[in-house]
Amino acid sequence: QVQLVESGGGLVQAGGSLRLSCAASKIIFVINAMGWYRQAPGKQRELVAIITSGGSTNYADSVKGRFTISGDTAKNTVYLQMNSLKPEDTAVYYCNARTIVTNSWGQGTQVTVSS
Repeated sequence: QVQLVESGGGLVQAGGSLRLSCAASKIIFVINAMGWYRQAPGKQRELVAIITSGGSTNYADSVKGRFTISGDTAKNTVYLQMNSLKPEDTAVYYCNARTIVTNSWGQGTQVTVSS
């Protein structure tokens, strides 16, 4: 399994910004895609954004225009820039990495947006 370490969560007021980082290590197989998911209390985990090894991106409708996912292949790191945050963005955010044989998750980082 790829090891993923997330950072950058915290408490922010509505309208503010946060940047999440996820560093991957112990990579044996090529990572095909990395993404961010989130899970709010009482809700299912949902996709926030994903970026493929070719640079293609996809976003949940709820974050389009506010969040940007990017990657630094040299550092094996993926970022999630979150702007114009809303209280409904409050959740635990999880990093995910997929290879041809593995699907790995980070430990999660809490993002709390106050109104």
